[in-house]
Amino acid sequence: MRRAATLSALAALALLLAGAPGAGAHVALARTQPRAGASVRAAPAEVKLWFTGDLEPAFSRVRVVNESGERVDRGDAAVDRDNRALLRASLPPLPPGRYRVVWRVVSVDSHVTEGEFGFRVAP
Repeated sequence: MRRAATLSALAALALLLAGAPGAGAHVALARTQPRAGASVRAAPAEVKLWFTGDLEPAFSRVRVVNESGERVDRGDAAVDRDNRALLRASLPPLPPGRYRVVWRVVSVDSHVTEGEFGFRVAP
């Protein structure tokens, strides 16, 4: 009887932990500015990437490249000091064309996430 109660308690604890919010969750890209795949009339002054959790500033990067693969951002990408889930990079005035934003971040739980998206500056 005692063994059955112990096994039941352990099973309940396992179920409780498995359903705990955030348990084992990794950060994911939540939204971007400009929006992924968007066509904008005015060139943005910066790109912003919001994630679902805090990032490690020393290991999180973003770069913006043009259609030729040349880097066009100002090289100042950083995690925002006031919002550690926001990664941003400033841009010079961009001519019309297609651009690709390539990012790689490390969350505070040390998991790496990476990806890319594009946007277009319309003529």
